[in-house]
Amino acid sequence: MIGKLTGTLAAKNPPEVLVDCGGVGYEVLVPMSTFYNLPALGQTVALLTHLIVREDAHLLYGFATNEERAGFKQLVKISGVGPRTALSILSGMSVTDIAQSVAKQDAVRLTKIPGIGKKTAERLLLELKGKLGDALVDGGTSIANDSQSDIMQALVALGYSDRDAGLALKALPADVGVSEGIKLALKALAK
Repeated sequence: MIGKLTGTLAAKNPPEVLVDCGGVGYEVLVPMSTFYNLPALGQTVALLTHLIVREDAHLLYGFATNEERAGFKQLVKISGVGPRTALSILSGMSVTDIAQSVAKQDAVRLTKIPGIGKKTAERLLLELKGKLGDALVDGGTSIANDSQSDIMQALVALGYSDRDAGLALKALPADVGVSEGIKLALKALAK
């Protein structure tokens, strides 16, 4: 029903933002990945949205990218995963990281997200298998190669968040080896 909002960012109160569109203020719930990339108050913002209508409320969820919105739509289709849980998952991991976890059937990474237990993580892996990875490939985003995945796992094991590790990984050359990549990533994270 409402697919996109473009307007002035009137308020930020995580995880909710207020977008003023021609005098009408829309309360939009966003994952933290989108929240961190929002402009300053008073600036123009554009969010892709997904409207969920319940008996007691109409809730609008906003996303910076099409991949995040597609991931959200896949997550809320899963039994036992509501919109709040889907937002929590997208706040804790990028869609690419979720797709990697699904491809590798890695429930441990999913259980690191607050509110996601072992059973929910296993259900996510089962129900997203073949769905999320295909959506990413179709959307033009490719899943990282094995060496990048190993570097990412090493950084997470050393205590860095998925977000920080992902940012460090983006700065690395594409053909870097695992040990050299870890060294370069640690140097970048130390700054």
